[in-house]
Amino acid sequence: MSFAFFIIYTVGGITDIADGYIARKYNCNSHVGAVLDSIADFIFIVITIFLFIPVLKLPLGIWLWILGIACVRLQSIGVGIGKYKRFVMIHTYLNKVTGLLLFLFPFLFGIVSLIPTVIILCTVASISAVEELLINILSSKLDRDKKSIFQKDKKESNF
Repeated sequence: MSFAFFIIYTVGGITDIADGYIARKYNCNSHVGAVLDSIADFIFIVITIFLFIPVLKLPLGIWLWILGIACVRLQSIGVGIGKYKRFVMIHTYLNKVTGLLLFLFPFLFGIVSLIPTVIILCTVASISAVEELLINILSSKLDRDKKSIFQKDKKESNF
């Protein structure tokens, strides 16, 4: 991976983090912005995986694990579309940790050996994917900002 790749990759990651922070700080966040952020995150993950496929020499079992995570994610998206009639990705803490680990991945596997790095990333990604699927299945209403499956649903107001 070239120096230019790391520059573009780093700028993309920083702007992804900064846009949500700025929107919340200046109270200019919106439903459309949250949806676009989720779509951009999904595209980032897919592109990142396809960029690394030819570079990484991983055992078949790890590739199958990654495929399994993708299947759970797609099921969660399908449940969201079926239940809420829209593309849904929940901004849980575990999804944020998974995104951070995925972002750090090209830097980490140059420092730490590849297989332990991938195992840690896949473990966190698996748990976060299952958590998001369960949230989508069990929640009575959509809350994109639900932080965890253990967080109680927001009370509906009569006003």
